[in-house]
Amino acid sequence: MAGIYIHIPFCKQSCHYCDFHFSTSAKYKDEMVAALLQEINLQKGYLNNETIETIYFGGGTPSVLSADEIIRIINTITELHTVSADAEITLEANPDDLDHHKINAFRHTPVNRFSIGIQSFFDEDLQWMNRVHRAQEAEASIKRAQDAGFENITADLIYGYPLLTDTKWKHNLSKIFELGIPHVSAYSMTVEPQTALATFISKKKQQPMSESQSANQFNIMLDAMQSNGFEQYEISNFCKPGHYSRHNSNYWKGVKYLGIGPSAHSFNGEIRQWNIANNAKYIKSLTDNVIPAEIETLTEENRLNEYIMTSLRTVWGLDLDKLNSIASGASNSVLKIAIPYFEDGSLVQTGNILTLTPHGKLYADNIAAALFF
Repeated sequence: MAGIYIHIPFCKQSCHYCDFHFSTSAKYKDEMVAALLQEINLQKGYLNNETIETIYFGGGTPSVLSADEIIRIINTITELHTVSADAEITLEANPDDLDHHKINAFRHTPVNRFSIGIQSFFDEDLQWMNRVHRAQEAEASIKRAQDAGFENITADLIYGYPLLTDTKWKHNLSKIFELGIPHVSAYSMTVEPQTALATFISKKKQQPMSESQSANQFNIMLDAMQSNGFEQYEISNFCKPGHYSRHNSNYWKGVKYLGIGPSAHSFNGEIRQWNIANNAKYIKSLTDNVIPAEIETLTEENRLNEYIMTSLRTVWGLDLDKLNSIASGASNSVLKIAIPYFEDGSLVQTGNILTLTPHGKLYADNIAAALFF
């Protein structure tokens, strides 16, 4: 089994915190779609004929595409690959795109899962982030999608930024539960270099983020999710039983995937490659039948560290046997370094599996880095 990711590099405007590759001009959207189709064709052998279990349209804002454009891309994939009959096909969408007409059009595509970028149910917070939509649109878009028959919906939320009081954060979580959304991805606000937010903070036009606020709101979220029947199956991802994101779960489990589009990454177990993050150069290269990608052959150390980083973030944990399958005896090194984390209650071992405790999840990246080879 394998997955395919399609990067749609267009947004109506730039969110202040975002460092993903995108353009606020859709002038060359037709040329981009043609280039995506061409890359799908040129990359048809990358996954070595493995059955495609998931297709994920990310970005950017994939919901700027028409239903016909989505169908063309999916049809090209199905012509060149064996796609599972129950494949999970996810489309990221912004609330302002999901009017009745567009949702009904998407209902006639193979898309069966929406990932809706809510972020907050407060207008002042959305304006602070420079989001296009407003709180009323956020709630209305979810209800429209549900009314149209889309039950498999995930919503994105952000916490840990200056405007978000604990009371407002609890309201955002309660609204998600009230709307009956079965999956939530919630991220602490991070300040990425070369974003507008980073510039505002450096010029003292915005407050810096507070680690203590983020940690407190993380714990508020854990309690609320547990009380409402959600499982935390990855640090930032929660779901009702049976509603895991199959696509993202496969990333964390090391399943092969092909990335299509500018800035998209691919991984086949031994090699990682990533496309150029420039729309014009990407289109020009594909017009010339050349895949504009850099390639890295992963070393044993790369593979060990990547597995440690991704596995520790999940409910499935770090499997010491799998670690040893990458490099004989690797588990002995990890267990030795992990002793302080067992002693302070950050890590627990059950059989051959290491998992983070709720306390350890607050320091997941630091713990993983300490275990690296």
